[in-house]
Amino acid sequence: MKKNTLFLTMALLSLATPASAHTLFSSAHSGFMAGFAHPWHGADHVLMMFAVGLWAYILGGRALWVLPLSFLGVMAAGAGLGYADFHLPYAEIWVSASVLILGLIISFNWRTSVVSAATCVMVFALSHGYLHFAEIPPAAAQGEYMVGFLLSTALLHGLGIAAGLLNAKTEGLLRMNFGYICTAAGLLLLAGY
Repeated sequence: MKKNTLFLTMALLSLATPASAHTLFSSAHSGFMAGFAHPWHGADHVLMMFAVGLWAYILGGRALWVLPLSFLGVMAAGAGLGYADFHLPYAEIWVSASVLILGLIISFNWRTSVVSAATCVMVFALSHGYLHFAEIPPAAAQGEYMVGFLLSTALLHGLGIAAGLLNAKTEGLLRMNFGYICTAAGLLLLAGY
């Protein structure tokens, strides 16, 4: 089972390269498909969104739907801030910090109320949405682009939940491996600032 967890993590990381995303969606550089491809362009987005799903699985119950929906709602609001030309300071640092912090939360199996967990992911979702909007290609239809990255984000949340379900017997191993990878990636991302 340890190999399955490592394979899943490596597969997710390999999908996060810009070359893969551009090859997969090379025929559409604007609108829905560009938005759908965008979250896969960077390890920070892939790791964070997968982590939200995995944490939702770990907490269970209402968290399975509250955490992903909270993230998506506030992420859309963050994109709205970008649309309104509002400047969100340190957004890239917040995105990097979100990877580190959620990695630590998952590594240490932090159990909290659904409200506290949702609040935590919403704080980070604002920056993710803001940066997604900031990176819309000039020719893209903004509404279609936003729908694309919101659906892609929901898919990544679902993959995090599915990974937990598929590895239910070895949840601790999955949690620790993914949490450590997420934490290390967050440290590397923050070291770049």
